Amino acid sequence: MRTRVRYLHGAALVATGLLAGAFGYGAANVVPTFGAVPLDVRLTFHTTMMKVNEPVMQSAMALAILTTFGLAVAARDLPRRLASGAGALALASLLITVFGNIPLHARFREWAAGQAPVGHAEIFQRWELFHTLRTLTALAAFVLIVVAAVAARPSTRAAVAAHPSTS
Repeated sequence: MRTRVRYLHGAALVATGLLAGAFGYGAANVVPTFGAVPLDVRLTFHTTMMKVNEPVMQSAMALAILTTFGLAVAARDLPRRLASGAGALALASLLITVFGNIPLHARFREWAAGQAPVGHAEIFQRWELFHTLRTLTALAAFVLIVVAAVAARPSTRAAVAAHPSTS
């Protein structure tokens, strides 16, 4: 693998891994905690966390998108196709966030300052669905980048056949 491609691949692995890990942590730990606390606690925690979380996670998604599409441009063959798919999935995570989760965050801030409406549980469920979808797209992007790393590496047998004196 060419050096530039290796660096891009490493950056894409880190970016997609961090994105999938952050969303996965939220899905495994934060979302169940939201459901276990009183509504006022959830709203206070959710709105406070999102003030910090929104710019950080949007930056992480942007980095994942840039590195995966960068790898798609620089790589060849199967790794290029896998990186393109990973880039599309990272972009899907961003779009789900921007058009799904973020508008709901605005509602949650209003509720924290006043009162949650009747039927608020269904709106929380919609936020959780969007979170699950963006978590799965981020995880799938990471898996594709890992597969691209494996696909790009020559097999041991092929390396030995090409260079028998090194075995």
